Amino acid sequence: MQVDFYHLTGTPIDRILPPIAEKVLGSGGRLVVVADDAERRAALDRLLWAYAPDSFLPHAQAGAADDAAQPVLIAGDAVGTNHARNIAVVDGVWRDAALDFDRVFHMFDDDAIREARLAWKALADRDGVERRYWKQNEAGRWEQAA
Repeated sequence: MQVDFYHLTGTPIDRILPPIAEKVLGSGGRLVVVADDAERRAALDRLLWAYAPDSFLPHAQAGAADDAAQPVLIAGDAVGTNHARNIAVVDGVWRDAALDFDRVFHMFDDDAIREARLAWKALADRDGVERRYWKQNEAGRWEQAA
């Protein structure tokens, strides 16, 4: 399984999550987006409806509709009730339950860097876990740094 650490230094989550969701859905996958805070989940719900005028990301918040039918499910827990094999942890809080998925997008800002470093180190000894660390270069493009 693969864990991609995205250190958000120049671009907010609102500009990173939709393209990742599009790529996951474009490859035939499903995605769970996890944030503990209910207000943050509501903001993500609004974002996925309106981030681009010519695009649509089918999604719902967990418990609001038939979770199993949702290509993108916004949830408070790292549980793939929509049969997703991809998870985006967008609140900077690592959850070991994310390891139940095939691919994890762990997004964090400078406020959560300490916890992200601890998660990075803890995953180093896990069999079958491939870690990648992404950061933005001066031009704003993502580069794999580790």
